[in-house]
Amino acid sequence: MLLELRVENYAVIDNVAVEFAPGLNLLTGETGAGKSILIDALALLLGDKASSDAVRHGTEKATVSAVFEAESPAVDAVLQANGLDAEDEVLILRREISAGGKGRVFINNQPATVTVLKQLAPHLAVIHAQNEAVLAFDAASRLALLDSFAGCDDSATEKAFADWRQVRQRIVDLERDEHDRLRLLDLWTFQRKEICDARLQPEEDAKLDAEKRVLANAERVRNAAMAAYDALYDSNASAAASIRVATRQIDELSRFDEQFRDAVPELESARITIEDIGQRLRDYAEGIEASPERLAEVEDRLAALDRLKRKYGPKLEDVIALGAELECKLNEMENKDEVLRKLRLELAKAAEQYLAAARSLSRQRYEGARRLEKLVESEINELAMKARFKVEVSGTDEEANWTGCGFDQVQYLISANPGEPLGPVDEIASGGELSRVMLALKTSVEAGQTKRGGHNGSGPTLSAKSAEKGGAPISRSSNSGAPSLSPSVGDRVGQRTLVFDEIDSGIGGRAAEAVGRKLKQLSRTKQVICITHLPQIASFADQHYLIEKREAGGRTKTSVRPLDAAERTREIARMMSGAKLTDESLKHAEQMLKANQ
Repeated sequence: MLLELRVENYAVIDNVAVEFAPGLNLLTGETGAGKSILIDALALLLGDKASSDAVRHGTEKATVSAVFEAESPAVDAVLQANGLDAEDEVLILRREISAGGKGRVFINNQPATVTVLKQLAPHLAVIHAQNEAVLAFDAASRLALLDSFAGCDDSATEKAFADWRQVRQRIVDLERDEHDRLRLLDLWTFQRKEICDARLQPEEDAKLDAEKRVLANAERVRNAAMAAYDALYDSNASAAASIRVATRQIDELSRFDEQFRDAVPELESARITIEDIGQRLRDYAEGIEASPERLAEVEDRLAALDRLKRKYGPKLEDVIALGAELECKLNEMENKDEVLRKLRLELAKAAEQYLAAARSLSRQRYEGARRLEKLVESEINELAMKARFKVEVSGTDEEANWTGCGFDQVQYLISANPGEPLGPVDEIASGGELSRVMLALKTSVEAGQTKRGGHNGSGPTLSAKSAEKGGAPISRSSNSGAPSLSPSVGDRVGQRTLVFDEIDSGIGGRAAEAVGRKLKQLSRTKQVICITHLPQIASFADQHYLIEKREAGGRTKTSVRPLDAAERTREIARMMSGAKLTDESLKHAEQMLKANQ
C-alpha cells in the first residue's frame, strides 16, 4: 500500500507531499492542474523511463520518493536477490533526475537501479493510464492477462519448447546442403585446430599474468623479499632475535612471578612462525631471476591468449568450452547418418513432451477463460451496461503454431447491445464502453489473483501495525482537513495499490455512478487511487484530495491538499456546476455525498 508520495521540482510541481490512506483515494481539480503529473511521477518509481525535460525549469534535479507498506515475501526476495537490505514493514523508494540527463535510484536509502524498480513494481502498484483500453493489448499481452487471471505457469511449456527447438536446430545444421556443409566443416575444423593447438589450461591467463608482474619487476621483488627476510630472521636486530632475548628475560621473570609463565610458549610459537616466514621469503628470493627471455615468452603467450579470447571468448573458459563444442559438432558431421537417426528420435520425444505441456496449459486457459468471461460480464453489467462478453481462446497444436508460451491465441469479444453479434472489443465498444470494459476486466483479474493468493483484504489495520512497532500510527491532525478513518476503512489493506488515471473517460450520468460504486467495492480489498473529473465518482471517496495550480512569484506551482467535509461539498458542487457555485449545486452535492458514503 502506498503511504506517502513526495515530488520535488518535477514539471510544474515544486514541492508536494501526499499521504494516502487505505480505501478509495480520489484526486480532483481543474483541467491542467497537474493531476496526471502525480501519476507520472509515481510511474517513475515503478521503473518508467525518465526524461530530463520533466525537471522543473531553473532547478538542477527532480526528486520523486515514496513510502510503501510492503510486508511481502516477493518484495523481500527481490531485495535479497539484488543485495539490498529490507526495512521493517516499509519500502522507501527514491529517484533523482538531473537536468543534465543523469539519474540515480535509491531503495531503502541504498543505491540501486531502475531494473530493480521494475522488478518491485508488480508487487507494489499497477497504473491504468488515461484512455488505456483492451485495444492497446497486443496478442502477447492478451494472452498474459488471461494467464494472470487463471494462474497459468508456462515455464514447463517454455522449457519443453526450448529443448525441442535446440534438437531441431541440430538436425537443420546436419541437413544443410553439401556446399554449406563443407563450408561449415572448413570453418569448424579451422577453429578447433586453432584452439586445440593453443593447448589451453584453465586459469592459465591469470597465472601467467601474475608471473609477468614478478618477472617485469624481478629486482624490486627480490630486494623486498630479502629485506623482509633480514628484518624477520637474519639480522642481529631481527624480530626472531628480539623474541629470543625477550623469551630469556620473561623466563627469568617467571621464576619470581608465575603469571608470566604462559607467555614463554606463546613467544616460542611466534618465533617459530616468524622463522618459517623468513625461510619462505629467502627461498622465494633465491628463486627469482631476471630473465628477459622468460618474460618475452610469457608476454607472447598472454598475447596469443588475448587473441583467442577476443575471437571466441570473452573468457578463457569460454574458449575451452567452444573447443569441446566444436569437437562434438565435427564428430556429428563425420557420423552424420547415425547422429541424424538419434536426433530424430530425440526430436519426436521432445515434441511429445512439448505437446503434453502445451495441451495442459491450453486446458487451463480454456477453463480460466470461461470463468473470466462470466466474471467480466457480471462486472460490466454492474456498470450500467447490458452486454455480453466472451474470452475466445483459439489455435491448434500444429507445429507452425508452437511458441514458448504454447499454441493458443486469445481475443476479447463483446456485444454492447442486445441482439447484436459479438465482435472484438476495439471494433465494437465506444470510448465510454471501453473505459468500463477495461475497469471490469482489470477488476476481475485482480479478484482472481487475490483469491488465488489467499488475500481477502483482512488483517491488521495500518494503525494497528504502527502500534505493534511501538510507534504512533500515521494520521493527519484534525486541522489538516482530512476526515478520520473509520475502522471499516482501516481494515482495507490490499495486496497492492491500483491507480486509475481518468478511468471515467467518455462516461457520465448513471454509468459514472456505477463506476464509482465499482471503485468503492474494489477499494474494500485494495488501496485504490483514482483521478476523476466526475462528481458521481468523487462522491464515493474515502479520502478526497484537491490538486490546484496557482501563480506565485512569477512561477506556476501545483499543490495537493486533503479536503474536509465542507470543502468536499464545494468541490463536488464545482464539478457539477462549474466555477460559479449555486445553492442548488451545493444541496445536490450534499445529497450525493450522503447517499454514497
